[in-house]
Amino acid sequence: MKKIAAFFDIDGTFYRDSLMTEHFKKLIKFDIIDPLMWHGHAKTAFNDWDKRQGNYDDYLLELASIYIDALTGVPRESIEFTSQNVIDQKSERVYRYTRSRIKWHKDSGHTVIFISGSPDYLVKRMAKKYNVTEFKGTEYIFRDDIFTGRIVPMWDSESKDKAINYFVEKHNIDLGSSFAYGDTHGDFSMLKRVGKPIAINPAKELLMDIKNDTELRDKAEIIIERKDVIYSFHPDQIQTLY
Repeated sequence: MKKIAAFFDIDGTFYRDSLMTEHFKKLIKFDIIDPLMWHGHAKTAFNDWDKRQGNYDDYLLELASIYIDALTGVPRESIEFTSQNVIDQKSERVYRYTRSRIKWHKDSGHTVIFISGSPDYLVKRMAKKYNVTEFKGTEYIFRDDIFTGRIVPMWDSESKDKAINYFVEKHNIDLGSSFAYGDTHGDFSMLKRVGKPIAINPAKELLMDIKNDTELRDKAEIIIERKDVIYSFHPDQIQTLY
């Protein structure tokens, strides 16, 4: 018998920020990387997004590039230590909607899977925190326990599509009865593959992707969580002003 799965992005979909950003700050706090890597580079990208003067997807890609450069040459032990610190202190900063959906999927006997662009050492710990046994994150490559500066990304649509293929074969998943949750353009293929796609506080690019794809528009649900209210929309109900 085929199984039903629920694929969850993490940053911006489940977690209410970016695990990579939190880890960046921890690395600075513990004097593992040069603070100028944040204050001289990453903070500019963050401030542009924080003031809503930049594109969210562009901000994440720029931040990832700076983060990788800053982390190159850092020992695995330091990365693992600060990663655990992030999870210990920040892992419960999640959206109420997606937290409740994970619980519902588990109670329903569905296979819950995290597919995230965050570093694999953070995704692994987030999965353990929420008892999610299957996950894929961006792979950070080490040599002699030192980060090499090389990665295998998991934040783009093509990579997430390949990850779904892997899990479909591994668990004999019925995609037509399955669910996916995402918030950026990188989640587009993941949402399109399943029968029940849900976009959580979607970035403008993803919202336009959904509205311009007839098949996805007809079956997608848009969830907006603000303060203590959760709103549900059909894509055609949402009008973008800017």
